[in-house]
Amino acid sequence: MSELVVDKLLAAIDARRDIALDRFLFALGIRHVGEITARDLARRFVSMAGFRAMIDAALKAHNREVVDDLLSEVTPADVVWETRASQVSGKIVVFTGKLETLSRDEAKAQAEALGARVSGSVSAKTDLVVAGADAGSKLKKATDLGVAVITEAQWAEIVAETAA
Repeated sequence: MSELVVDKLLAAIDARRDIALDRFLFALGIRHVGEITARDLARRFVSMAGFRAMIDAALKAHNREVVDDLLSEVTPADVVWETRASQVSGKIVVFTGKLETLSRDEAKAQAEALGARVSGSVSAKTDLVVAGADAGSKLKKATDLGVAVITEAQWAEIVAETAA
C-alpha cells in the first residue's frame, strides 16, 4: 500500500473512535442483543459509567478485560434521547410499504423522538400503522385487527404538529 492510502486508512479508523453507546453495545456481539435491544440497553444505562457498573457487578473477569481492551480503543458517548410529547407517545407504531418522502430509518427515528415504540410486525398490541405505497400483508393484518391505519402524509402532519 502507498503511504497516502495508509494515512487515509488510519485517519478513517481514528474518526470512528467516538461511538454512540447503543452502537458500542451492539458491536459487542452479545447473543440475542440486536440493534433495538442495544438501543433499549443504552437508554437504560445512559452512559458508559452506568454500563460499567453493571459489568463490574455481573461479568466474569475475562469479560471485563475484553470490554476494557475495547474501551482503550473507542469512547462510547453518553446517551441523549430527546423525546417530545405527542399523540403517539407511548404507542406502538408500525411502518409498512414504500415510504416516499423519508427512509425507514428516518421514520423510525421520528417515531421514537415522538415517544413511540416502533415494531416490525403488526399485532393486537399495535396502536398505529403508517402505510406507504404497495403496503401488503401488514396492512391487511392491521385492517383485520382493527388497528388504526394512516398514510405517510398523515404521519408527516403528526410530526409537523409536534414540532410546532
